[in-house]
Amino acid sequence: MAKNIVAAGLADKCEVQLSYAIGVARPVSILIETFGTSKVDEDKLLEAVQANFELRPGGMIQSFNLQKLPGMRGGRFFQDLAAYGHLGRIDLDLPWEKTDKAELLKAALLQPATVGK
Repeated sequence: MAKNIVAAGLADKCEVQLSYAIGVARPVSILIETFGTSKVDEDKLLEAVQANFELRPGGMIQSFNLQKLPGMRGGRFFQDLAAYGHLGRIDLDLPWEKTDKAELLKAALLQPATVGK
């Protein structure tokens, strides 16, 4: 999410924190920290993230194809992540490193205001 926010030009730096509770599908807390670099209203940024990202654990498993990735990678997927970490890895083409939602976020937040709406 944070990489998409930065790639969309909505902030120069970003960190996203999600908190979950047992038995609750959606996050009980979402914190988007832009360290003072946000170029849009942070409440609207939060709304855009909630509207454009699947935040339920089951949905994230499906979105990132986590049940099939190990088999697609010869059974070494989680071993490779454990060896060198799971963030910032360009060598593994990880689904959560993609910025495929940047244009959606940009369109939602940087569209010109329309008269009468």
